[in-house]
Amino acid sequence: MSLRKRQRSASSSRLAAFCSPPSSPPPSSASASSPDSLSFPNADLLLRLHLDPSSPDDADAKPETDCHLGMAPGTFLDLHVSSASLLRSRYFAALLSDRWSPSTFAAAGGRLSLAVAAAPSLPRPFHAHVEVLRLLHTLDFAGAIRSPGDALDLLPVALQLLFDACVEACIRFLEAVPWSEEEEARVIDLKPLLPADEAADLLARVSPSPVAPGPSSAEGEAARSPSEAMLHGLIHSAIHGHPVHAATKAFVAMLLKDYPSRDCVRKVLDEAFQSRLDTVKELMGKYASPDFRVAVDSDEREAIQRLNLQSAALNVKHLYWLIERMVDLRVADNAVTLWSDQAALATDLQKLLSDADMWRNMTPGLPMLVTRCTLRLANSVITGETLVPRQVRMKLVSCWLPVLNVCRNIVQPMHCHKSTNCQELEEVFLQIISTLPVPEAQELLRQCLGFSTRNVDDCPHLVAAFKTWFRRAGRAPLGGDD
Repeated sequence: MSLRKRQRSASSSRLAAFCSPPSSPPPSSASASSPDSLSFPNADLLLRLHLDPSSPDDADAKPETDCHLGMAPGTFLDLHVSSASLLRSRYFAALLSDRWSPSTFAAAGGRLSLAVAAAPSLPRPFHAHVEVLRLLHTLDFAGAIRSPGDALDLLPVALQLLFDACVEACIRFLEAVPWSEEEEARVIDLKPLLPADEAADLLARVSPSPVAPGPSSAEGEAARSPSEAMLHGLIHSAIHGHPVHAATKAFVAMLLKDYPSRDCVRKVLDEAFQSRLDTVKELMGKYASPDFRVAVDSDEREAIQRLNLQSAALNVKHLYWLIERMVDLRVADNAVTLWSDQAALATDLQKLLSDADMWRNMTPGLPMLVTRCTLRLANSVITGETLVPRQVRMKLVSCWLPVLNVCRNIVQPMHCHKSTNCQELEEVFLQIISTLPVPEAQELLRQCLGFSTRNVDDCPHLVAAFKTWFRRAGRAPLGGDD
């Protein structure tokens, strides 16, 4: 499955809506009457972006022509900025420190100046700088970084301005999502500029050099606030208590989406997900328990097993609804982490699938319900909607790949004309594997050979995955410091 491309045409309109020419610019400003200027909220300082005259490509650079960014070749762009926001950049913090005297500021014409390198490949040379300056004011990294291309455009400027929070956000996004071959080349080009510790996992996947996993931490569960209790009750009612399930679920989904505190929504959904998951694990554990099979006679055992499996299937449906809400609200990272750590549940499901008569007669839809849950979570990982560490991505594939292989062999012959969930999950797992370091990707790709058993000509996703791995494995290891 190819990575979903996001349109970037909206970035200019967002910028135009956020930045507008000042209605009454300071009279002392050298460019107070210039139409080529933008203003941010609480502006108290003029910053001039200008093409670097020492750049060898300056003469060939194309001018900005987008809305307020329209410029003639070799000119500048003035921005009215907030000095308090600029202090989030260590570069500007040093520039605006006490060491920079008022006389120095006056000698500079009452403004800051920042040179921008021009190149024929950058038809809008100021665009990335303006976007990073906007982020200095808004810190809206999730809104600005929606594709690898966005992150790769912003990252060099953030590094230049020592904007650590933006650098971290770009690296975190790039480390978690698949890239095209062109984007991979851009990552390698940036390698000498990247902070070694923060970018270790990012660079580990483009060369055979392994990276040691970092420590993890867990937070204690706090008591529920009244709002959390209300949301928890609404979720419970949507899942269990109301006779008109579809309408109630749609209404609760709207409330969750519009609720102002994302942290509160995250906590309530995490609790509900953990509760449903524990119930599914308990029911599947009872089915797989050898003690239960011995202690109960066959007729009573079959009745109890039927009840357990049907209850498990119902709770997996509830899990899927919760997963959809979490992914839509971009709060599914804890759910992905939990789902990746379900080796016992995956084993119990494989035991169930090996007993074909049992699940086909009692819960024929259970395998596909579980596959849909895995597919929804995994797909959110490759699109960047859910960002999780590489260890979690590796565990997600290694935990559920054996279940997928069993489902492919058992379920697809029964539903080959109407179900593509298994093949979609194959493609998504291969995309996740492409985000892992070379040694870990090698181990998991070996377990994907079964994807080719339908028809060698019908598995281009598997061919592409192996070509990507061989390309990376054959590349010379990236050195330490250049």
